[in-house]
Amino acid sequence: MQAKYLDKIIVTFVLELNKELITSEMSIDIQKIRSDFPILAEKIYNKPLVYFDNAATTQKPQVVLDKLIEVYTKYNSNIHRGVHFMSNKATVETEEARNVVQKFINANQSCEIIFARGATEGINLIAQSFGEKYIFENDEIIVSEMEHHSNLVPWQMMAQKKKAKVIKWEFTDAGELELDTLKNLITSKTKIIAVNHVSNSLGTINPVKEIIEIAHQHNIKVLIDGAQAVQHIKTDVQDMDCDFYVFSGHKIYGPTGIGVVYGKEHLLEEMPPYQGGGEMIENVSFEETTFNKLPFKFEAGTPNYADTIALAAAIKYISEIGIDNIAAYESELLHYGEGKLKNIPGLKFIGTAKNKTSVISFNIDGLHSYDVGMILDKMGIAVRTGTHCTEPVMIHYGITGTVRASFAFYNTKEEIDKLYDGLLKVVEMFA
Repeated sequence: MQAKYLDKIIVTFVLELNKELITSEMSIDIQKIRSDFPILAEKIYNKPLVYFDNAATTQKPQVVLDKLIEVYTKYNSNIHRGVHFMSNKATVETEEARNVVQKFINANQSCEIIFARGATEGINLIAQSFGEKYIFENDEIIVSEMEHHSNLVPWQMMAQKKKAKVIKWEFTDAGELELDTLKNLITSKTKIIAVNHVSNSLGTINPVKEIIEIAHQHNIKVLIDGAQAVQHIKTDVQDMDCDFYVFSGHKIYGPTGIGVVYGKEHLLEEMPPYQGGGEMIENVSFEETTFNKLPFKFEAGTPNYADTIALAAAIKYISEIGIDNIAAYESELLHYGEGKLKNIPGLKFIGTAKNKTSVISFNIDGLHSYDVGMILDKMGIAVRTGTHCTEPVMIHYGITGTVRASFAFYNTKEEIDKLYDGLLKVVEMFA
């Protein structure tokens, strides 16, 4: 009995020691990570920057900035068309970036990766091209109520063009989509379901794998907007079996003006080009034009090769840290933040789904979100206010907007403490 008791003490001691080592190592890692982002050393109104607007855009690590400078100072040249060294170098780096993205989201083929100007253009590409091929009069497009405008308006435009219908999939007051509700919306006319992986205004992580499984039972295609997901949680397009997946570069620590469209090869082969011009063609004459093979069929004109190459640098950077490590740390930040902010007098969370990632949206009784954001800004704290390009979400709750604090893996609990203290001052000022 004494030996067993002693063993238990030793095991407990080792576990606690390991926990302390892990915590200490994580603290050291966070400081190293913060040093990789030059902008985090900036001061706003002579106060250290606290940046909680990561859902709008993330800051850029030095390796991404260095890569952009490298491209423009060492081998800047139009790709796919030249025979000289710099053109070949830029071409190789761009196509290697395609391979990096393919591996990151586990696409089956690199030709399934299309580069666009961002998630918005990517959704427009799919809506126009898929819609032109597969959507007809009286067909139905199911779109969730929590979508960013960029995953609603393009489908409304296509529906109007084809005399089809957009069907709203409502969410619960907790900010969750229910699968039984979806099943009741599906009809023989349903052609595609458009839904985000993570809500930008609520933080909800949607059950995309289950959604896709239900859709495919009825031969319905699914587009997943992953703009708020790929930087926070592991994304495997083959495992979830989605037909299309899109995300933005600037939200995953890469440059602006670049984004990714994933589509299953057989669907992309069948869909018509989105835009016409150079590169997307095979042969051109006044009598006939034939189109290029994938993925180039959907990449008309001079591509944004510099930002494409820098996007690959961003993906490599977070891959080295580990997306699972990022997810665990950001989950810790989220729970700490929710636990802290719930003590603010009059504060009400908007979006309380059980499965969330690093977004806290809230309002404070009697205060306008814009006023809260403006005062926090004077304290050096950057948050987003307003509708967050999700007006249907605000209509659902009967509000005009929210304050949104969104976290990244370079944020800290100490910064959340500053947000808490700042909000207490805001409440005190207006009281």
